Amino acid sequence: MARGAGHRTHTRLSHTVNDSSHDALARCARLIESSGLELVRFVWCDTHGQTRGKTLTRSAALQALRKGVGMVSTLMLKDTSDRTAFRVFEPGIRDQLPGLACANNVVLEPLPETFRILPWADKTGWIQCQPRFVDGDTVPYDTRAQLQRALGLLAERGLGMVCGLEIEFHVYRLRDAAHGSDTDPAQAAWPGPAPEVSLIHPGYHLLSELWFDRAEEPMRIVQHTAQALGLPLSSLEIELGPSQVEAVFDATDALTAADNMVLFRSAVQQALRRAGYHATFMCRPPFEQIMSSGWHLHQSLVSLHDGRNALAREASAPGSDPHDAHHVLSDLGAHYLAGLLAHAKGMTVMCTPTANGFGRFRPNALAPQSILWGLDNRGAMLRVIGAPGDAATRIENRLGEPAANPYLYMAAQIHAGLSGIDAALEPPPASESPYAEPPPEARIPNRLGDALQALGDDAAMVAGFGETFVRYYQRIKAAEQQRFDDAEDKTEFQRREYFGRI
Repeated sequence: MARGAGHRTHTRLSHTVNDSSHDALARCARLIESSGLELVRFVWCDTHGQTRGKTLTRSAALQALRKGVGMVSTLMLKDTSDRTAFRVFEPGIRDQLPGLACANNVVLEPLPETFRILPWADKTGWIQCQPRFVDGDTVPYDTRAQLQRALGLLAERGLGMVCGLEIEFHVYRLRDAAHGSDTDPAQAAWPGPAPEVSLIHPGYHLLSELWFDRAEEPMRIVQHTAQALGLPLSSLEIELGPSQVEAVFDATDALTAADNMVLFRSAVQQALRRAGYHATFMCRPPFEQIMSSGWHLHQSLVSLHDGRNALAREASAPGSDPHDAHHVLSDLGAHYLAGLLAHAKGMTVMCTPTANGFGRFRPNALAPQSILWGLDNRGAMLRVIGAPGDAATRIENRLGEPAANPYLYMAAQIHAGLSGIDAALEPPPASESPYAEPPPEARIPNRLGDALQALGDDAAMVAGFGETFVRYYQRIKAAEQQRFDDAEDKTEFQRREYFGRI
């Protein structure tokens, strides 16, 4: 429920903290003291999936575990260039943007279970936070809270969500390892220039052992960083494009998977930069010979009662064949699949949120072009993986780009899937021709502005995320689309907006 900013107080964080939370905070405090840390980073995942926050000295960090960290609320209102998309000092802003006006403060509440010691930064800890209003209420614009709300809707039905991450990205060698060629004050701008880079492998040699050996140094940095942080990395691979690689992670519960994605992206970019490399999760880097990067989200639903995979079935439905979703998926799974299809247009912007990412949707590129599903078909938007009796049966959504905010990406799956379950929707037969020319209603939106409109037109998405959040999100992303449209040199726009920052 929207609350007026006039009811805000200037008190400390005052929401109820249970005994287990107190114990977790106490354990975190002991770790900070016993590990000899000098600095602790208190970070928050912003609307665009990027980490921001404050770095505190040890004594201040110990106090912040109890009191939180103040943060200017305009950080929640930035577009991808760091411009504030709302006029926060204009009359009427309190009605337009409940709770955030006049660059007021919110409080970052530490999540003690996320505490890490950073392997690349000397005597430095890291802890993820969630913003709250100063009276302790949840901020409805926080994306992690959006996923928690969606998972709560699943839990009401006795279900949880399990996700596996499969992330393509690009790693380049900095031509100027010390400075990256983007620190010349004469070139400073808003946003600034992108670094100058060279390749770590020449590409077009998929899963090449030779190319992996050439790229071993940065790949080892990725491996050691991820494992030192306790992330469930299972493989590192050479992808098809020049300097393109992939990281695959074991499946976990959805919230943990989303937290891991936030930490992984930020961590590898920092660790690689220190070693003279530039990692980017931009979908299509600004060079002629590249391959687009996708983020393939593997998902299944599980029973909270016994942990059983609720999408799998023991035996095919009588009379079904492999083109029928009921051949592999449970009835609930088929309805969930149908919901993902029915709301694909509305969810697209949560899966591919940048103007750059829409260039990926093209035929015969192992990226989706149309709203359809297939059985183990990598050209389909939704790839169903499994067989009757297979407890690992799952749905892979191939719509996402690696720059996506993971909380919104996963929450969108839940809202779409639950809509299909509640309406008992049935999916069409599986496609074996994912790149056939689709009718207009089956085509994925091909620009950010169209995807934003589709989000607002989708009743299930609006109900799931809430009208307040959808209007807020549309406003921020529309500013990005407008600046992209206005840019005379769109390649340079993408170099500065995405390549140097995402």
